[in-house]
Amino acid sequence: MQTRRAVLMSAAAAFAVSALPARGASASAAAESPASPASPSSQKMGLVRLTLPGLSGPYPVGTVSLHLADGSRSDPWIASRPYRELMVDVRYPARTVAGHRRAPQMLPGAAAGFAALNSFSDVPADKVDWAATLTHAHEGAPIERGGGPFPVVLYSPGAGDPRTLGTTLCDDLASRGFVVVSVDHTYDASAVEFPGGRVEDSVLPAEYAKASPDQERIRALLKKAIGVRVADTRFVLDELPRALPGALRGMLDFGRLGMFGQSAGGFTALQTMHDDPRIAAAADLDGLLAHEQEDSTPGHLSTVAADGVDRPFLLIGKDGNDLRTVPSWKAVWRHSHGWHRGLNLRGAEHATYTDAVALVPQIARRLGLPRKTVVKNIGTIAPSHAISAERAYITAFFDRWLRGRDDHGLLDGPSPCHPEARFF
Repeated sequence: MQTRRAVLMSAAAAFAVSALPARGASASAAAESPASPASPSSQKMGLVRLTLPGLSGPYPVGTVSLHLADGSRSDPWIASRPYRELMVDVRYPARTVAGHRRAPQMLPGAAAGFAALNSFSDVPADKVDWAATLTHAHEGAPIERGGGPFPVVLYSPGAGDPRTLGTTLCDDLASRGFVVVSVDHTYDASAVEFPGGRVEDSVLPAEYAKASPDQERIRALLKKAIGVRVADTRFVLDELPRALPGALRGMLDFGRLGMFGQSAGGFTALQTMHDDPRIAAAADLDGLLAHEQEDSTPGHLSTVAADGVDRPFLLIGKDGNDLRTVPSWKAVWRHSHGWHRGLNLRGAEHATYTDAVALVPQIARRLGLPRKTVVKNIGTIAPSHAISAERAYITAFFDRWLRGRDDHGLLDGPSPCHPEARFF
């Protein structure tokens, strides 16, 4: 979470207040009101347009976005809101994508919020058309029924990040035969766009400013943020079977359920597994497991780090993050009795485990940014090597523990296919 300090300390963005749906509602898919394939901003001269890496699995990918409302709790960030609203994306193996357009990575309102509040260092966000990037998932494409029901994997992004900043890994995992459900944590994410164009921006910068410089209040804020994320995730698990479009019902195997995430999302994944027995396996991409701002700070452990877990987990860190340097990782390792593995990637940085690894080098080339800007954001690892390794290890992990497939020892030690990976 170290690089998320920039997000938390940014100036607070104003958030929109508008009418909510009926209490307890589980609203229809946002994909029923599809966005234009090219955003209005793409017509402006001089804005950089970006592409995401292609898929590596055998399936094309379909997607649907769902608007969910939890009537059992008021919103923990905005007390005046009587219930909690979320947006989630469901990625799935498709039978065909013919006639179904590619989904944008970010809708225009969410893209504007991301441009105003993101964790990319020294990157001029106003020079990029964030709404123009297309994913490799196709809106409303029919699900592949022959291979299902498919195991389900949830994804939680880093603090201040939108769910869409994990698109490279989520789309690819769906192309390999998983249903991937990515969750936006409203008022935590930079901006969440709801059906009809209403946008709710992050309150984390303002909350951090109120807590700072009191370290106890900052730790309480971090603890609250993770608690809200875990509650969001458990609500999604409760609600999803009812909220799915009819064509997807019966095609998700909730008895084979995993979770992963980056930074605070990785923390959320392991903490949710600790709290909820439905999660069978979880992977943490460079997220510490304590209510601290720095990876190396000891103490203030989460319950997952203090108690450990009895189910499989995988830790993947940036260069230098391992059991010696991240006390909360050492704690969960020591207290856990299930299968667990850890590795880091030589030359990787914290944001290497997000779409930054694919996007920042493109921005740097187009805008003539210095190499030090790329290195500051994603490290010295070759982006193609990082993406290949991340995909391989995450897929192998969920293949082993959700499908019982042999990964040919990839998770058991060094591999010549991925020389950047160092196990600990």
